[in-house]
Amino acid sequence: MNLKKSVIILAAGCMMFACTTKENPFFNEFQTPFGTPPFEEIKMEHYEPAFERGMEEQNEIIASIVNNPEAPTFENTIVAFDQSSPILTRVSMVFYGLAGAETNDDIKALSMKLAPIMSEQSDNIMLNAALFDRINAVYQQKDELNLTTEQNQLLEKTYKSFVRSGANLTAEQQERLREINKELSTLGLTFSDNLLNTDNEYKLFIENEADLSGLPDWYIQGAAEDAEAAGQPGKWMITLRNASRLPFLQYADNRDLRQQLFTAYINRGNNGDKNDNKDIISKVVKLRLEKAQMMGYDNFANFVLDNTMAKTSDNVMEFLNNLWSYSLPKAKEEAKELQAMMDKEGKGEKLEGWDWWYYTEKLRKEKYSLNEEEIKPYFQIENVRDGAFMVANKLYGITFTPIEGISTYHPDVDVFEVTDADGSHIGIFYTDFHPRAGKRFGAWMSSFRKQQGETRPVIYNVCNFTKPVGDTPSLLTLDEVETLFHELGHGLHGLLSNCEYYSLSGTSVPRDFVELPSQINEHWSMEPEVLKMYAKHYQTGEAIPDSLIAKILNQSTFNQGFMTTELLAAALLDMNMHNVTDAENFDVINFEANAMNQLGLISQIPPRYRATYFNHIIGGYAAGYYSYLWANVLDNDAFEAFKENGIFDQETARKFRQNVLERGGSNDPMVLYRNFRGAEPNIEPMLKNRGMK
Repeated sequence: MNLKKSVIILAAGCMMFACTTKENPFFNEFQTPFGTPPFEEIKMEHYEPAFERGMEEQNEIIASIVNNPEAPTFENTIVAFDQSSPILTRVSMVFYGLAGAETNDDIKALSMKLAPIMSEQSDNIMLNAALFDRINAVYQQKDELNLTTEQNQLLEKTYKSFVRSGANLTAEQQERLREINKELSTLGLTFSDNLLNTDNEYKLFIENEADLSGLPDWYIQGAAEDAEAAGQPGKWMITLRNASRLPFLQYADNRDLRQQLFTAYINRGNNGDKNDNKDIISKVVKLRLEKAQMMGYDNFANFVLDNTMAKTSDNVMEFLNNLWSYSLPKAKEEAKELQAMMDKEGKGEKLEGWDWWYYTEKLRKEKYSLNEEEIKPYFQIENVRDGAFMVANKLYGITFTPIEGISTYHPDVDVFEVTDADGSHIGIFYTDFHPRAGKRFGAWMSSFRKQQGETRPVIYNVCNFTKPVGDTPSLLTLDEVETLFHELGHGLHGLLSNCEYYSLSGTSVPRDFVELPSQINEHWSMEPEVLKMYAKHYQTGEAIPDSLIAKILNQSTFNQGFMTTELLAAALLDMNMHNVTDAENFDVINFEANAMNQLGLISQIPPRYRATYFNHIIGGYAAGYYSYLWANVLDNDAFEAFKENGIFDQETARKFRQNVLERGGSNDPMVLYRNFRGAEPNIEPMLKNRGMK
């Protein structure tokens, strides 16, 4: 069904059945406390008509801007465009939120159907010559308009978004661009669906109890419960999800099973089956290059990076290669230590990728007398979450209060009202912490409603943490603890936003700046003063002892060669793929192998994400995965300000809130950073904290 026909049918249906806007929750602002989505009212059949009505409404608003007889102004053109899609924005935020956190076959099918339609809708607007003429007319007057900094940013962003979307291309080029955008939209969805299918379909069932040797009791119990739920009682089920895979690689004595699981994970999307992603990623690289060259860039990386802090591929590559010179030698040293430990066992085995996590855990225990199983009882998920909330309270004066009566999309979801120090309402915050079949891997933050002017945000965090097992609550690893703080940092960026315009609010910032609020928030998680606040033994309530805190801090740079190198390898793979200037015969597997060989990456460390399951670069991080490391320079330097003045120093926290968390994309990110720190960032704290210096 094409868009025109679908809108006609919608209208006819409403006349036939006397439709009212009450029948579709998306047609008006949500009539709920705090404007939260009424999930109990939203049905699958509401989405498509809401998208159709939303596109119709947006087209009417765009037409009114274009046909306005008054001369183009900032208000009647730029602001009007910023506010041109109320219904479409409302339904998109809910639908695509659930597509990641609680998907099903119906949502997947509608996503695929909508992808080319939404691509066409976007192109129809961004390639609307009359609309661009009005925007360009305002842009040409920008120096005489006396705009505020935020208004100027909105004007710049709007104008550049049209140019970068092809407004200045010829009619023939624009037609080809439309074809490319449509194809990319469906390829991206297929890639992600293939990955989710692979993750859900892989199940390693263990029948012999002896094969569980080395695994903790809580893990064994959870694996038994998972197997029973999968219709295999009396067995134990292992999956590719981090909460299942990583502890198995960390503790399982059975080397053959570790190899089997590890190999399955690193070959996701690369098995020649119906979920294979090789052809998809090759097509994506080829289409992106064609698009970039059409826009006047030599490669896709430079096209993307022109709109970031880094600006050029050369700048990013110089940055990454500099870090590589520190990380790879450290990773090689770590490999030698692990091999020496294996040699002591006298089995004649050589270190492989499936051994790294296992022997790293043994080495951690030997060097630091620290076993993660000794730590986990102090990190019950509710306590960690409340600890992260307490940090936000001590820094910014805000309070998270559980709230009843707010509809959610799944029973696992908890809801909190966030209020400021004076008791005023800031926003609503949802948490969704545990894995399930309908949820994609990873952890992320997004919004059901962004802050804009007086409109307060509705923000959510989605994660995939260790589930409760039997009577044992969810107990987190150190990595999971940091992830929870990380995602709340993104949440604070959305919640504390104080911008006038939708397109600039919250996390609407360059990708290599967006990770600053999240990554700096991780720093508080392992501060001794903070650990004393929230790390309580789940059985005794005893605060974590100083002896354990000392062990945690002593091993803070342990295994950082591995961690940094696998992250860097993925970032360099991303950049190399998007630096190509000829993708005619692009073979992604050969390309990846050659790229890693040229780097000298050791065989025991694959990139954190190989190309066929690199969801980041299919989504919003194409030529942008370096951002985590770029922002790591910022966050380590920024946290130095807190260490210098006190980790809860109110003046430092106020400056960070007012210059970073509240400002969204309302100013150049380096200006925002300098306004907070008083200088540009220094790389030395990052190198020190990663044990590279």
